[in-house]
Amino acid sequence: MTETTNDTLLVPRSPIRPYHFSRPYWDATREKRLVMQYCPQSGQYQHFPRPVSIATGRTALEWREVDGAGEIYSFSTTRRGFGPFQGFEPYLVVTVRLDVGVDVISNLVGCDADAVSIGMRVRPYWHPLDDGTHLLLFQPDEGPFGAVQS
Repeated sequence: MTETTNDTLLVPRSPIRPYHFSRPYWDATREKRLVMQYCPQSGQYQHFPRPVSIATGRTALEWREVDGAGEIYSFSTTRRGFGPFQGFEPYLVVTVRLDVGVDVISNLVGCDADAVSIGMRVRPYWHPLDDGTHLLLFQPDEGPFGAVQS
């Protein structure tokens, strides 16, 4: 039996109030572009944005555009939502390991609970917010649910 999940697209979202060090990330989402901080000394990407490198503690970070493709590293079907998510259950929370080697936690849209799997290829789904920015969610890369458009 297929368990239909909620895409969480109707969950009310609060406006984003970015910190100065995360502004480039949120500005890029206005154009549905994914930029991540990159530490040239360690050769590592990091997400979520921070004022310093998690690898070296230095502030010498670059912003680099990545395509957002990756695979599901872990997932959970959430059956008890809290706050604005209450009443939108069940929904999928995923940890996606991007091809550039960084993990991102988000929601998976366009996929039922019994169709999600570890290793499933995913790509970004850009959910529009009222202020013109977009929230990074993920959608299956291929298959019957791959028709969801960002």
